[in-house]
Amino acid sequence: MIMKRKLALVLALTAGICFEILAQKPAASLLTPTNHSLVLVDHESQMAFPVKNITIDQLRTNVALIAGGSKIFNVPTVVTTVAEKSFSGPVFPELLAAYPPASSGYLDRTTMNPWEDANTFKAITGKGKKKIVFAGLWTSVCIVSPVLSAIQDGYEVYVITDACGDVSNEAHEMAIHRMLKAGATPMNSMQYVLELQRDWARSATYNAVTDLFRDYGGAYGIGIQYSRDMIKH
Repeated sequence: MIMKRKLALVLALTAGICFEILAQKPAASLLTPTNHSLVLVDHESQMAFPVKNITIDQLRTNVALIAGGSKIFNVPTVVTTVAEKSFSGPVFPELLAAYPPASSGYLDRTTMNPWEDANTFKAITGKGKKKIVFAGLWTSVCIVSPVLSAIQDGYEVYVITDACGDVSNEAHEMAIHRMLKAGATPMNSMQYVLELQRDWARSATYNAVTDLFRDYGGAYGIGIQYSRDMIKH
């Protein structure tokens, strides 16, 4: 009887340990710095002029967050443009700061769907990641098209909705609905960066991430500035 009780106790403790380990395992759907690639599509001045679903200053701020965050975590990133020299103009200054064209090599194209451009398709799929995160202009054209195409080709696709813009609220929202129906996962710009950091004990990126939010994190960033100056931690 005593042996049976001891065995039961050992099994119970073992089960408890296993439960703790399993409880700490993160969801496979969460993004990490190494399990995905980021595609930033046509964040160009002319493409931003008619955007109505979000203010341009907020759009620029959100692009700064995801571009800066991807740079901090060394996420494989593709920056695309459409008719950059002949019509659409340069990418946002915040994107230029994170990914200068000389080092990043923007992929300019004529196709509305980046997936249909041979060089862009090769660059995106050549990163070797089954998870792809998209953001860009316009949601209903240059984002919905590659998202649907990537899903069809078996990729797990995420869309940063507040770093996408369109000519009307309806155009943006219908595109989001269409992508969600096809299986895309929505997220926002702040969530993207925080999901990559995940643990504030990760000191290698702590200062860079909090600096990024201080500069582009709105009210959250003001809170960081205040705490640094007043609490002196």
